[in-house]
Amino acid sequence: MSDSRSGGLGSPASRNQPGTLRIGTLAGVDVFVRTSWLLIAVLIAYLMAPAVERVEPGLGALKYVAGVAFAILLTLSLLLHEISHALMARRFGIPAHSITLHFIGGVTAIEGEPQTPKQEAAISGIGPVTSLAIGLTALLVLEVTPDGLLSLVVGGLAWANIVVGVLNLVPGLPLDGGHVLRSVLWKATGNPHRATTIAGWAGRGVAVLALASPLLLDAFGLRATVVDFLVAAVLGWFLWSSASAAIVSGKLRARLPALRARTLARRALSVPPELPLAEALRRAQQEQAGALVTVDGAGRPVGLVNESAVAATPAERRPWVPTSVVARSLTTGPGLVLAADLEGESLLRQMRSTPSSEYLLVEPDGTLYGVLVTSDVDAAFSRSA
Repeated sequence: MSDSRSGGLGSPASRNQPGTLRIGTLAGVDVFVRTSWLLIAVLIAYLMAPAVERVEPGLGALKYVAGVAFAILLTLSLLLHEISHALMARRFGIPAHSITLHFIGGVTAIEGEPQTPKQEAAISGIGPVTSLAIGLTALLVLEVTPDGLLSLVVGGLAWANIVVGVLNLVPGLPLDGGHVLRSVLWKATGNPHRATTIAGWAGRGVAVLALASPLLLDAFGLRATVVDFLVAAVLGWFLWSSASAAIVSGKLRARLPALRARTLARRALSVPPELPLAEALRRAQQEQAGALVTVDGAGRPVGLVNESAVAATPAERRPWVPTSVVARSLTTGPGLVLAADLEGESLLRQMRSTPSSEYLLVEPDGTLYGVLVTSDVDAAFSRSA
């Protein structure tokens, strides 16, 4: 099963995560495989062994090799599922950082969020459509495939992809169908965060059904095996935890509109870099400014005074310390200069791309507006809870 895509605030750039191996790029997107994939490869090899032995007797231990080869082919088909998400996101101008394949499917990491319900539905829906297309194509190929091991592999790929496509259309996060449901709710309510929360609760319902699926086999006259209970437990746990994360995310994102750089900014006082720190602090107090910015001879901002560095400077030394000593240079940190009109997710994304305790806010024409302090943003976010 593919567990769709991820994205949002501060999606990381492509890089190796613990327990992953980079295997290359596809359409310009880095592809990683988690070591947990080996678990599913071994499981598939074990489950496929009797069928391989039946169509190709006498293979011995090679029947397990055939099972691993099938697992690799199935993983490649899941990779096509995930790359379809990435390409659709790119079509809407949303970069895709990476694809990570693991024991239960894959995740496509994209930068930011779709801007409209239509984009959400398209990016999410293309994955199951791709899997169904692969499955139906394999069924057609199966019609002309000779009996034997090759027929077993093609048929297995056909039905596996059809199952992946159908299951991913189930309306509950984190499945693709859950994102499609979110797009519908977003369109109906006009509130993407409320839509995320509702789709997350739907995902919890799907998780409960997954946990109970072995017990439901009795209704069809089938007897659940230990493997069925194990798979149901793993799948149910994964769906429940991911759906719960989506609910939390929806509630947190609902607070974001309250975060506006312009309203959270502190008034800044511009001072020469060589001005003694004690004098700079005296002037700031006199002018009731909440932040200090060092400027060059032409009045251009060159540094942001760091509150922690000021607090760490003993009072008796401040008359002898230039203000520039406790300022972070803006020339070495271009990400420290933000637009004063930033708000919500865009604001947090910019802050997370260049972590800092202070940021310089500028107007569209480049003039200084003020200073944004990270602790003020954190406090505002907490108050909006």
